[in-house]
Amino acid sequence: MHDDAPTLEARTPDPARMLTAYHQSASTLNLVRAFTKGGFADLSQVHTWNQQFVADSPGGRHYDALAAEIDRALRFMQACGINLGGTSLHQVDFWTSHEALILGFEEAMTRKDSLTGDWYDTSAHLLWVGERTRQSGGAHIKFLSGLSNPLGAKLGPEATPEEAVALCAVLDPEREPGRLTLITRLGAGHVEATLPGLLKAVRRAGHPVVWACDPMHGNTFVGAGGRKTRHFDHVLTEIREFFKVCRDEGVWPGGVHVELTGDNVTECLGGTDEVLENQLELRYTTTCDPRLNGGQSLDLAFQVADLLRR
Repeated sequence: MHDDAPTLEARTPDPARMLTAYHQSASTLNLVRAFTKGGFADLSQVHTWNQQFVADSPGGRHYDALAAEIDRALRFMQACGINLGGTSLHQVDFWTSHEALILGFEEAMTRKDSLTGDWYDTSAHLLWVGERTRQSGGAHIKFLSGLSNPLGAKLGPEATPEEAVALCAVLDPEREPGRLTLITRLGAGHVEATLPGLLKAVRRAGHPVVWACDPMHGNTFVGAGGRKTRHFDHVLTEIREFFKVCRDEGVWPGGVHVELTGDNVTECLGGTDEVLENQLELRYTTTCDPRLNGGQSLDLAFQVADLLRR
């Protein structure tokens, strides 16, 4: 790294494990890229996206109805002579994001743009800092402030308006639209008490941030069996509270951060096909945080779609 590169104060973890993680991530991205650019994302194939694990569920039936509406709309457009051959209906773009937690790895992935002289962390498009490492004078914030990537920061229930504005001043000094995303993880029942003050303070300071909601981490608890879990109802409640407060304050709800898998795991409670506490041990496979399974994810997607329509 050059002397003027973003600096850090952290120890690099086991290089062999980090190299393995890097290659696995690269393989996953190649697979996703093949799907999204190779025809799997074609909107005319919308019925093929309905996987077997939701085929007989209420969420699956809801999906089928929506897919049929999309199908009819496409056929109508074709009948009207509209050319549907453009790429916008046949493939999608995707971007990656992760927490910039292990600073040694992030430093190793940082490069200088030879044309502009700007520094970019090539490990993801958007890097974010967590609730525990967002101190404005800390190593993580210092490192991120030197990057030209879009950035994000988590704000928990103890975050004050002053802290939010201080983060904006360090990570978005030029008040650049799209530069900074503030991700609230307040917990169900705490949003209306905390979020309005944050929204007002950042708006008064003139920072055009994107506001997003992380309804997962503020609703994590340890169940009776000792497993870390979340309840689907709590997740959905926080999202609804986030949308309501944003609209009351005249702010656009800009995104939702969720942890999910298409596998039929039993890691989060609740959902249409309800997962009960005594079922957690059946298919609890996560090595980190509990994830919504395929059916719960589909339920959540339709609930968020309904909120956006309103």
